[in-house]
Amino acid sequence: MIRLLNNTLIVAFAVFGIASAANAHTADISSSRIVPEGNDHYRVEVGFLGTDIERMFTENKSELSGADLTEPGVIEAMIGKFIQKRVDLQNAEGQTCASTVVSVGEDPSNPYDSRAVLAMDCSAVPGQIFYNPFKLLGAQGERAKHLVSIGEKGDESTLTEAQRIGREPAPGQVMIFPGDEIIDLSKPLLTPWELAPKFFAAGVEHIMTGYDHLCFLLAVVLWASRAWPVIKIVTAFTISHSITLSLAALQLVNLPSAWIEIAIALSIIYVALENFFTRKVDDRWRDTFLFGFIHGFGFASGLIELGVPQRAIVPALASFNIGVEIGQIGVVSVVIPLLVLIDKMFFNGKRKLRFVRFCSGVIACFGAYWLFARVSGVG
Repeated sequence: MIRLLNNTLIVAFAVFGIASAANAHTADISSSRIVPEGNDHYRVEVGFLGTDIERMFTENKSELSGADLTEPGVIEAMIGKFIQKRVDLQNAEGQTCASTVVSVGEDPSNPYDSRAVLAMDCSAVPGQIFYNPFKLLGAQGERAKHLVSIGEKGDESTLTEAQRIGREPAPGQVMIFPGDEIIDLSKPLLTPWELAPKFFAAGVEHIMTGYDHLCFLLAVVLWASRAWPVIKIVTAFTISHSITLSLAALQLVNLPSAWIEIAIALSIIYVALENFFTRKVDDRWRDTFLFGFIHGFGFASGLIELGVPQRAIVPALASFNIGVEIGQIGVVSVVIPLLVLIDKMFFNGKRKLRFVRFCSGVIACFGAYWLFARVSGVG
């Protein structure tokens, strides 16, 4: 039975590792900013994570056929065409505006994104104009989300006081998912508080797909069999990471994301190896409190990727953080009973040292892999 348990764990961790190898943080996020420029002309800026574009190209290999990717500018041109084919300004009858790729490159306003800029001419398209990015969401996958903004970034000069504080709708943002309706550009978008449920969902997803954060939490509770130590661990982690998440999201503290990711990998290795030398779980809250400050900056990357405007930052930050906490509680609520069940079924009701060391060793290997990958990416 023990051999069967070990084999099951190996398979589970292998699948877990394959899923985590691509990206340790929230993916499948894209954004767009639609700026009216007069005379039925629009500028559409589409932001995306580089890892998402790489994956989408892999899943749409037919668009790569015959291309010499070694030629300068070829990849940028292909990305531009890829985006251009998947976002449209159109009328209610489906007539689309003519579009031209202006540029493709890094997004100077967001260090996590690349950006494609399209110029769209709707002068020959009669009627009300709608924005349709759903071909892009389809390429991103089932978990895709797309944050749409109207107008120049940071320009709130035309907003009323009620619009600034979120009591009334204002040209601003809306987060859309596959299956939502196309966006009528003549109507106001959502208020900051109407956006809150979307950010809550993004927070839950961020922790559930943030495999490095999950590895850290799993490592610190592997010796736990009672509720109180776990409550202290989760509470300490919540307090500290909420502080740095808030500081980063409010742009009060800005640390290099690459070094934060390296520090997160080191924290995983530390807490995993610590399980080889101590079984004391009552004091592990000190680890989670200390390292929670580092992980908070990692959580902030998921919120920053969404490009939240400052007037919406309070409800977005609150709902995103609550989503992260609910996700953490859900994970711990499953893991601890599962560990206790394994004790009863295979180890006569007592946590075995070799079981904890096996799990900790696997987690330490993941941490080492992330550390190597992230150090290699710095330069």
